[in-house]
Amino acid sequence: MDYLQNLSLGLTKKLPVILQTEVAECGLACLAAVAGFYGFYTDLRALRSKYCLSLKGENLADIVRFADDMGLTGRALRLDLDELGSLRLPCILHWDLNHFVVLESVSSDGAAVMDPASGRRKVKTEEISRKFTGIALELWPNTRFEAGEEKQEIRILPMLRGISGLGRTLFQLLALAAAMEVFALVSPFFMQWVIDHVVVTGDRNLLATLALGFTLLLLVQNTVSVMQGWLGMHFSTTLNVQWKSNVFKRLIDLPTDYFAKRHLGDVVSRFGAVDSIQGTLTSTFFVLVLNSLTAVFTFVLMIVYSPILTGLVAATLVVYIAVRWVAYYPLRRATEENIIHAAKQSSYFMETVRGIRAVKQFGKGPQRYSAWMGLLVDTVNTGLTVQKLGIWFGLANKLLFGLANILIIYLAAGMVLDGVFTVGVLMAFLAYKGQFEGRIGSLVDQFVQIKMLSLHAERLADTVLNETESEATPDVGIPDISDDIEISVENVSFRYADNEPYVLQNVSFKIGRGESLALIGRSGCGKSTFLDILSGNLPPESGKVMINGHDIYSLPPRFIRNLSAMVRQDDVL
Repeated sequence: MDYLQNLSLGLTKKLPVILQTEVAECGLACLAAVAGFYGFYTDLRALRSKYCLSLKGENLADIVRFADDMGLTGRALRLDLDELGSLRLPCILHWDLNHFVVLESVSSDGAAVMDPASGRRKVKTEEISRKFTGIALELWPNTRFEAGEEKQEIRILPMLRGISGLGRTLFQLLALAAAMEVFALVSPFFMQWVIDHVVVTGDRNLLATLALGFTLLLLVQNTVSVMQGWLGMHFSTTLNVQWKSNVFKRLIDLPTDYFAKRHLGDVVSRFGAVDSIQGTLTSTFFVLVLNSLTAVFTFVLMIVYSPILTGLVAATLVVYIAVRWVAYYPLRRATEENIIHAAKQSSYFMETVRGIRAVKQFGKGPQRYSAWMGLLVDTVNTGLTVQKLGIWFGLANKLLFGLANILIIYLAAGMVLDGVFTVGVLMAFLAYKGQFEGRIGSLVDQFVQIKMLSLHAERLADTVLNETESEATPDVGIPDISDDIEISVENVSFRYADNEPYVLQNVSFKIGRGESLALIGRSGCGKSTFLDILSGNLPPESGKVMINGHDIYSLPPRFIRNLSAMVRQDDVL
């Protein structure tokens, strides 16, 4: 054990939470988390492009090989449960015979683990005893390790490509929202002028003029508000339909391998990220810009009235911003875990309904119900965590601003008694104070929502930024094929991952017109794999599949699909 890690130097490092996207990449997620702990920040998209994995996932030897490539030295150990405390942390544990987790810390009653399937959590000693297989992998940096960052940047704007009228409508909404902000800035003057110039002087003509003027202002304000709501509704609906259409079109153009490596509910959940992003963009983004400008103007007006009171308001908001910033990462982590648990529950539900005949035939209904209830409870619990954080945010907001409001009114009333303020100025200042606090509070909340978009963008990016079949092949015309079709396979080899044996190796033959071919062999020898290659659904590692001299994988997928038909036993028609 390395005793240096036990020195309390105050330089604590945080293990990042990396959640798996594909069914069998838990080991890769654990490796990314440990690398991030030591200072090399990467994501699964970057690692997936470097290390090819099959549906069987990775074993301990694969993780050691990948770790060595990243500059991490690995040592595999077999140990008993009571020896976990002697491990160099963080380390990777083999879990439940088919999974990997990262061990963060060990306590007397359990341990803290980062589970790629569910996030960071505490596990009791009983669960560790039941699921830990006795195999652990310690990892630490060697001389080749370099701290840094290797992530594929996720941007939202490229995901909006192909949506017509986006810029024009945003500009119109921005203009209407700007008009509403101007009305909000002018409104407090009505009360100030009435108190200071009408009540004091008894000028009824001025009162009538002010009432008429601000009545017209109110009518214009409400007209603009209706126009803003109508245009916003039209924009939101149009954006939702166009964006979902584009994403779904891209989704069905992804290779079949993409769907084989993901649960159905997870794919549905990622597609649903469109709604979350679109809702934030249409209701938050442009309002964020205007709230910023209005807050600046309001702040300047408050300083003109009283720099001292304005300083107290600003100090209160700084404290609130600090509270929200500290709580942002727990909120993001809880939200992400809730989305993932909900996707698992949805997948399990759909798979149960789809296979209900087999479930009933083998009497597995009670087991499926029990497992689904467990997933439901996990989803509800993570949702409760998000709600609890929201309750604490609300409490902090009300308590902080309530105390500040009492103090400011106390000081401002004293200024009125001392003759520093008039009553009208006091009313106007309090109105602007309310506006400023509302704008800044809204800005902080909206900024958190914008930051949370990165979570939904990362999930949507798994669909939007993956290479489609159309992008993987050149955009060329389909050659004219005569009735005399000849299929030739030239030295085709294939394996599902670099660490697995070849399923097919150097296969070559020809099929002429009128000939039939029967594939016979034991289960698992590669018959279905070969049919997938022959039908254009699975590119070979090497070799060519030719039809009348044309390589089917150098042409658009519709070339071979227009010439062939295949129905497999597990297809849903």
